Amino acid sequence: MTTYHVGECFSREITFDAHSIRSFATLAGDHNPLHHDQAYASRSRFGGLIASGTQYGALLMGMVGTHLTRGTMALGVEFSLRCRKAVRAGQTLRLEWTITAVEPKPTLGGDFVRLKGRMVDAGGITYLTASATCLVTPDAADPASL
Repeated sequence: MTTYHVGECFSREITFDAHSIRSFATLAGDHNPLHHDQAYASRSRFGGLIASGTQYGALLMGMVGTHLTRGTMALGVEFSLRCRKAVRAGQTLRLEWTITAVEPKPTLGGDFVRLKGRMVDAGGITYLTASATCLVTPDAADPASL
């Protein structure tokens, strides 16, 4: 089983363009005009389209799933997200996670991996904070893990 360590970090940069904002909001069933209607959003306090919180929440959650399944099986147990600032169309932000704890859970056949995440701009302004707990177990498809 691949092991994870306290302090381990992973990240990626994402640009939130108008097309991806509209597309994701449509797929998520979020019809708030702040995510779809440029004229409406331009009259708002944001001055233009903003991304749905479900969009950057999903991107952050997906990063955890991708990272923790390198040679293991992982299951999200709990995610908590706090949106702190709206993300405007055209912004590029860094999504990052840090592993804060790895706790053996022998009764579940693996470990609880706890993480803290955030989304920040190049100036260090925080747009979202997050926490996660995932159960990580050996990959049942890997005979060496049995």
